[in-house]
Amino acid sequence: MLKLPFLSNNDLVVGLDIGSHAVKVCELERRDRGYSIVAVGSAILPDGAVEDGVLVDAEVVSSAISALLKNLKIRKKKVGISISGYSVIVKKISLAIMDENKLESYIMAEAEQYIPFDLDDVYLDFQDMKTSSAGNDRTDVMLVAAKKEVVDDFTTMLEGIGLTPVIVDIDGFALENAHEIITRDVDNVALVDIGASKMSINIISGGVSVVARDISVGSRQLTEQIQDLLDMEFEEAEAVKLGKRQELERQDDIAAIYSSVCTQWVLEIKKAIDLYHANHPDQPLRRLSLSGGGSKVVGLSDFLQIETGLEVEIFNPLVSMNFNAKKIDPDYVQVIGQEMAIASGIAIRSSAI
Repeated sequence: MLKLPFLSNNDLVVGLDIGSHAVKVCELERRDRGYSIVAVGSAILPDGAVEDGVLVDAEVVSSAISALLKNLKIRKKKVGISISGYSVIVKKISLAIMDENKLESYIMAEAEQYIPFDLDDVYLDFQDMKTSSAGNDRTDVMLVAAKKEVVDDFTTMLEGIGLTPVIVDIDGFALENAHEIITRDVDNVALVDIGASKMSINIISGGVSVVARDISVGSRQLTEQIQDLLDMEFEEAEAVKLGKRQELERQDDIAAIYSSVCTQWVLEIKKAIDLYHANHPDQPLRRLSLSGGGSKVVGLSDFLQIETGLEVEIFNPLVSMNFNAKKIDPDYVQVIGQEMAIASGIAIRSSAI
């Protein structure tokens, strides 16, 4: 049977989502009608190993990744990562239509007016969103800048354990990629991924990202406040947060924490939605897709649905994929899936360089 090179499974990277709470790993294979899971797993990181998207303790993180890859029996060396936080700037700008070479020359010459970093200190990339029309001779361009120091710290750490980083993505775009390729439904949708210390929001209209931002809030806030309130270990507070453990005597106090923290999350989400609606009044959002560890917080999806007026669905990118149930526990796939949105969005990218 003829095997076309662009259909090879070997050109997919291993997706690594390195967060402040855990590192998630996802390895996929292409199938005729989608993807199948080769390996999936996560490992908890100690507090402070990664903060605000910055690698703080390379030795600890590299050890966790090495152990996880060994445990999952992953032999591929080409990996992809994504970054987020204050070290990344994503900005949409409107420019006159020009060919690719002219656009690149313009961006390189004029980027400093859009990017609040010294251009010598950042990696710069852009994409023409092709939004011009018959009566409009301008186009939107998505401009991305990432601090070289932050990117280099991650890639050097990975190279130190024998891996070859070939893709550095942005969390919000990896999230978009997972939805676009796995669900094939990203028209007028708000994508929200809530991690331990960061929330990624990416609003898609007409297949194009129109609002993309990271916000420094996350589910760790809830756990820590519950931990302080009930004077318990972090893991016990996590169980309370996820509804796995009941503390009936302090239910009202716990509810007050939920209300305060989740209201903050919802306000940030509504700001992004309001910005979208202000600029696209004739293209109302159809739904909100929620993922990340924070999406497991009891009652959050219902709260979001009430406050935003949008249909809220939980996004599990693994739910429609095949896998060997003798090697991978189906219950684990169901439990971990919501946390794998970003890792899976990286894992379906090609390693061709």
